[in-house]
Amino acid sequence: MTTNRIVVGVDGSIQSRQALRWASRLATTTGATLRAVTAWEFPATYGWATWPSDWDPPRDSRRLLTETIAETFEEPVEIDLVVREGNAAKILIEEARFATLVVVGSRGHGGVAGVLLGSISARVAEYASCPVLVVHGDTLPPEVPEAPDGKEENLIAG
Repeated sequence: MTTNRIVVGVDGSIQSRQALRWASRLATTTGATLRAVTAWEFPATYGWATWPSDWDPPRDSRRLLTETIAETFEEPVEIDLVVREGNAAKILIEEARFATLVVVGSRGHGGVAGVLLGSISARVAEYASCPVLVVHGDTLPPEVPEAPDGKEENLIAG
């Protein structure tokens, strides 16, 4: 069952902040709910590995998500926050089953400089069951023009 929901992948990178801005603008324009999703997984290790004893992936991921949102917007924005364990692309593809749109940055943390499309955004674009918007660079979403009656004009064809 698809709901009027826009899902956005957030990893704290500049590209994911731009994706968050786009998703927020589109949600406002279309009246959709906005769902910010971040994923975490234990690093693959081949042998003995250590990480800080105070490392709490769910807590730290939620903090990253809330800090990214706070730093992205000047005013509070109504957003559903989702923090899940697992592969980011797989989780975004799962979230797409109930969305009208998924928005991702062209590349996030772990990307190689100069790559136009990261592995997560490419995988989500290929397998998501709804349209996917991949935001490149520092492109900002367009301003929504006001209609003559003062109501925002819906620029997105449904």
